[in-house]
Amino acid sequence: MSATPRISRRVFLGYSFSAGALIIGTRLVPGELFAQTVAPGAAPLWQAGVYLGIDVDGTVAIIAHRSEMGTGIRTSLPMIVAEELEADWSRVRIVQAIGDVKYGSQNTDGSCSIKDFYDAMRVAGASARTMLEQAAAAAWKVPVGEVAARNHHVVHSPSGRTIEYGKLVESAARMPVPDAKLLRFKPADTYRIVGKTVALNDLDDLVRGKGTFGIDARMPGMVYAAIARPPVLGSRLTRVDEAAARTVPGVQTVVRLAEATPPYVFKALGGAAVIADNSWSALKGRDALKANWSESPNSVFESASFRQKLLATVQAPAKPLRVVGNVDAAFAPGARTHAASYYTAMLAHAPMEPPAAVAEFRDGKVVAWAATQNPQEVQTSVADALKIRKEDVTCHVTLLGGGFGRKSKPDYVVEAALLSKQVGKPVKIVWSREDDLQFDYFHAPAAQYLKAAIGSDGLPAALLMRTAFPPIDSLWKAEEQYGSWQAHQGWTEIPYRIANLRVENGPAPAHMRVGWLRSVASIHHAYAIQSFTDELAALAGADRVEYLLRLIGAPRVIDFGAEGVSGWKPGDVKHAFDTARLRHVTELVAEKSGWAKKKSGAGRGFGVAAHWSFLSYIAAVIEVEVNDRGEVSIPRVDVAVDAGTIINPDRVIAQFEGAAVFGASLALMGEMTAKGGRIQQTNFNAYPIARINQAPRETHVHLVASTAAPAGVGEPGVPVIAPAICNAIFAATGQRIRELPIAAQLKGARRG
Repeated sequence: MSATPRISRRVFLGYSFSAGALIIGTRLVPGELFAQTVAPGAAPLWQAGVYLGIDVDGTVAIIAHRSEMGTGIRTSLPMIVAEELEADWSRVRIVQAIGDVKYGSQNTDGSCSIKDFYDAMRVAGASARTMLEQAAAAAWKVPVGEVAARNHHVVHSPSGRTIEYGKLVESAARMPVPDAKLLRFKPADTYRIVGKTVALNDLDDLVRGKGTFGIDARMPGMVYAAIARPPVLGSRLTRVDEAAARTVPGVQTVVRLAEATPPYVFKALGGAAVIADNSWSALKGRDALKANWSESPNSVFESASFRQKLLATVQAPAKPLRVVGNVDAAFAPGARTHAASYYTAMLAHAPMEPPAAVAEFRDGKVVAWAATQNPQEVQTSVADALKIRKEDVTCHVTLLGGGFGRKSKPDYVVEAALLSKQVGKPVKIVWSREDDLQFDYFHAPAAQYLKAAIGSDGLPAALLMRTAFPPIDSLWKAEEQYGSWQAHQGWTEIPYRIANLRVENGPAPAHMRVGWLRSVASIHHAYAIQSFTDELAALAGADRVEYLLRLIGAPRVIDFGAEGVSGWKPGDVKHAFDTARLRHVTELVAEKSGWAKKKSGAGRGFGVAAHWSFLSYIAAVIEVEVNDRGEVSIPRVDVAVDAGTIINPDRVIAQFEGAAVFGASLALMGEMTAKGGRIQQTNFNAYPIARINQAPRETHVHLVASTAAPAGVGEPGVPVIAPAICNAIFAATGQRIRELPIAAQLKGARRG
C-alpha cells in the first residue's frame, strides 16, 4: 500500500479540507476494473481508487464515482465505506466524481456497481478506521487491540476513555496506510448502516427541485443547439434551406456537422444544427429547416419484413453455442415433440429526461457537464471526435433523469463539443422527446425457436434452441451479425438439466444503432424460455411451479463449460451459478404469492417465471385480468430476489418495483417500427409506457437474507415480467402469447 498522500484542496473535487485532514488515496480498486480504460500492453496506472477524507471537525467526505439516476448508488456505495469506518452517517458528505481513470470503471451499467466495488469500499473504510484506532492507541499509550472505533469515536473500554474522530485525524494522517490483507472487517451482525434502509443522500434537494440534472446544467455565455439529424442511419444531408430557420426569433446561425460513417460507436450522427439564444428558438428553428437527405443502404429496413426474416432465420440450423448429447437422435421419427417460435419487437430506452449536455471547447480542451452513465467514455469519444487528448476532456456528472443504458452512449456530448468548437462558445445540446425516440440506440428485435422431444415423464428429453437478433457488436464492427456475448445472457446458460441440448445463434444484420437496454438480451431470452417452459408444463398437465422446479433439478453448482457452452470462461467463484438459489426464489415466490390457492380461468390468471441474470436469482408470480376487449390489467406482482448481500433494502425494493412497471410497459405495448429505414414513432402517443391503470396495482418484493457476495439489482427484475404476464394470460384465457407486445396479439391487430 502507498503512504498517505498530501493532496491539495483542489484535487479533492472541490471539497475544502482543513490543514492536517486525513486523506486516504490508496490502491483500493481491483486491477481488473481498469480493463476498460487501459490499453492492452500499456503501463499500469496508479490505482488511486476511492478517495476518502476526514476533516479536523470530524466531517467525512466520500467520493461517489458512479452516476446517480434514481437507483441510489450515490448513497449505497458510500454506505459501505461509512459502515467499515464506523462513521456517523449524519456527518458524511458525498461528493460526485468527475470522469477519471483513477477510479476504475465508472460505467454505471450492467448492474455491477456494488458487485465490483463492494470490496474496494470496505477496504477504504476499514483502512481509515484502523489508522484512527492506531492514532488513539498511540495517544493513550495503550495496545491498539484495546481500542475500537464506535460511531465516529474511538473507545478505550478498560479506562472508559473516548475521543472523537476529528481530534485524531492530524495524527492519523501520519500513520502508514495498512496492508489490505491485514485489515479487520466488521462482522455483519454489528452493521449499523449496511443492510438498513437509508434515504437518498440528496433526497431533500430532489423533492425541493434543487437537484441538478443534465437539462439544468449551465455554463456562462452558452448558446443552445437543436440538430436535424439523418432520418435514416447512413443518409447524408444533400441540401438545406436555412432561410426560414433564420427568421425564428433568437436563432443565431446554422452550422453543419459531418455525417457519421460506420462503425457508428458513439459518434455524433451529423446533420444541420440551429444555434440559438434559448432552447425554444433552437427547436423551432430546427423544425423550420428545409433539409433533403440522400438514400442509405439502411433505407431498405422495414420492421414488418425484418420480423419475418428473423422468424425464418431461427427455423434453419445456425451457429452452435452449447451442445450436450445428441439432439438429432432424440428427434427421430415417432418422437413426441413440441415447438414454438417467439418474437420481441424493437424497443427504445425512453428515459424521462432525454439526453442533455453542455460543453465548451477552449484552447484545445473541453469541459462538459452531462447526464451520463459513463464519464470516461465521454472523455474518450469527445477526444476522438475533436482529435485531442483524453486527458484534456473534463466531464462533470449531473443527476440523470433515468438512463436504462441510453446515457452510457455519449453521442449527444460529442455533438455539444463539436458545435462548441465551431461556434466558439459553450453549447447546450437540446434533445426533444422526438429526438430521443427516433435517434436512440435501439434494443434490437429478436426471434427464438424452441423444440422439445418430450419424455414419458412429461419433461424434455431433448431441447433445441435458436436465437437471432442484430447484435450490439455491430456498433464497433458494422458487418457483425452474431450475438456473441449477448447469447450468454440467459440463452446458453439455461439451467435445466437436459440430457440432449443444442443451443444456437443465427445471423441478423443491424440497420439501426443497436444498444444495451435494461437487462439487455435477457429480455427476449427469458421471455422465450420461460414461455416455452409453461407450454411444456401445460402439455404435461402439471402444476407450473412444480414443473419448473423439476426442470431445474436437484441443487448443483453449474460449470457451463463442462456442460457444453462453447468458449465459456469460469467467472468469479463468488458468483458461481447455484441452482439451489434459483429453486429457493421459485419456492419463496410461490409461498408468498399464495400460489397453491390460486385459481385461474374466466379472464383471471396467474403466471410464474424464474431467471438468473446479472448474477442474481429472480422469480415472479403475476396475476392478470383480461376483459372482453382484450385489455390486460395487473392486480398483483410478487417477486422473490436473491441478490446476495443487500446494502440498502429500500433502494433494492424500489428497483424491483420499478422493474415491474418497466417490464409491463415493454410487454404490453413496447414496439418501435421502421419504414424505409425511418423510425415511425415520435412521442409517447405512439410509444406508450404503462399508465396508472396499466401498471401493476401492487408489487410485493421478497428479499432473501443472504451473506453471499453482492450481485446486480438494477436490471434482473425485468426479464421475468413479460413471460410471467404471458403465462398468466394463457391461464386466464387459453390464448398463448408468442409475440410482444401483448396488446396487438390480444386485440388481433395486424403487425405493421
